Amino acid sequence: MNAPLTPTSRESLQKAERQSQVVRALQAHLPGHALIWHEEDTTPYECDGLTAYRARPLVVALPETEAQVAAVLKTCHQLGVPVVARGAGTGLSGGAMPHTLGVTMSLAKFNRILKIDPARRTAVVQCGVRNLAISEAASPFNLYYAPDPSSQIACTIGGNVAENSGGVHCLKYGLTLHNVLRVRGFTAEGEPIEFGGEALDAPGLDLLALVIGSEGMLAVTTEVTVKLVPKPQLARCIMASFDDVRKAGDAVAAVIAAGIIPAGLEMMDKPMTAAVEDFVHAGYDLDAAAILLCESDGTPEEVEEEIGRMTAVLRGCGATAIAVSTSEDERMKFWSGRKNAFPASGRISPDYMCLDSTIPRKRLADILLAIQEMEKKYNLRCCNVFHAGDGNLHPLVLFDANDPDELHRCELFGADILETSVAMGGTVSGEHGVGVEKLNSMCVQFTATENEQMFGVKRAFDPAGLLNPGKVIPTLQRCAEYGKQVVRGGRLPHADLPRF
Repeated sequence: MNAPLTPTSRESLQKAERQSQVVRALQAHLPGHALIWHEEDTTPYECDGLTAYRARPLVVALPETEAQVAAVLKTCHQLGVPVVARGAGTGLSGGAMPHTLGVTMSLAKFNRILKIDPARRTAVVQCGVRNLAISEAASPFNLYYAPDPSSQIACTIGGNVAENSGGVHCLKYGLTLHNVLRVRGFTAEGEPIEFGGEALDAPGLDLLALVIGSEGMLAVTTEVTVKLVPKPQLARCIMASFDDVRKAGDAVAAVIAAGIIPAGLEMMDKPMTAAVEDFVHAGYDLDAAAILLCESDGTPEEVEEEIGRMTAVLRGCGATAIAVSTSEDERMKFWSGRKNAFPASGRISPDYMCLDSTIPRKRLADILLAIQEMEKKYNLRCCNVFHAGDGNLHPLVLFDANDPDELHRCELFGADILETSVAMGGTVSGEHGVGVEKLNSMCVQFTATENEQMFGVKRAFDPAGLLNPGKVIPTLQRCAEYGKQVVRGGRLPHADLPRF
């Protein structure tokens, strides 16, 4: 007689049967090389840039045409199978973490720039085109795409749309939202859908702002029309040192209060400058408690005037040293440290968790000082780099994922930063999205009624809840359970997520 199935073996058998069903159904629409389901082949898709949480998808689909995207979505909808769209996998909030009973749809093959229109200053690109590749293609026309995340060499425009990404120049030029005219894609049912348009206004409801930043929960993006802007004639960067983080934070607020909108206004604390200086040798002041990078661009006359005004404000706020780039090479050298903050942190720690909260500019020093106290509380180091001009923080908590206790403390540290940001009048996310990382913190920022309203929008686009389920919006039950955990103390913030 056969031994009775245990709950675990029964679950494995059911999963295998489900996988076979999904594979057979998708094989009718995709070539053999565009479908992956063996465990060793799906491993590369088990996480995005948030490596602390991992899961293997049931199946990975790699469509090459819009017709195939539609077919995958229609098939999965008919079978009731969840779908997680994935770009380059550079996201930092677990937004592309697979569903263990679902299909991960990689859009990496949608990598063509379809049209550059220099007269209209637009580019039409597929969702898998790298952010930086757009500017490279537009360069011969003296144009570029302004949003420049630090991962722009690898991240895709589809992912930028999903997260509403920014970058070091977002203060002056805006986020993805402000630089996209049109998004085309497919609904969960596989029906074509378009948001916005190539004109200044689009007919019907303006839903473009709704889909940008929706983290793959409302539709699957396949094509994007972006704005291009002229390259400035000149750009120069100020590197200012401060012996106190409060002086540096006050300087940020003072620059904006003076009516100056720099092209970029970034802040790094002492641990971060030490990490990046050892990596790229950007010439940073290692004695400074914090440094600011303030960039001006435009005509030579505009830049000279603005640099002079910013320098006066920074000196008035107590800058201990000020250096102004005198060449394009030196400007790029100043920025090289900021652009390499994440890899530099990876050189000094086995793992790091990058947070992404926002606060009012006037609270920059307060949050830095609070994080310093948290370092003692959780016995972990933290390096800080901020989009200071718009109050978007990127604390990098350093830890070792191979040590369960360190991961535990890192999660608590991260939750503390996010919830302190909310208490200071900020939000839990600026440009990295919520994904799975910030689900519990959403319970702190939003009421049950507000979360239910967000679910209402989700249901309007995806009634069956198949697109990227279990992300972004916490359920009422989850928030209630998280509240109990906080009261009890000592529980992992994400006890339900599979870990490294």
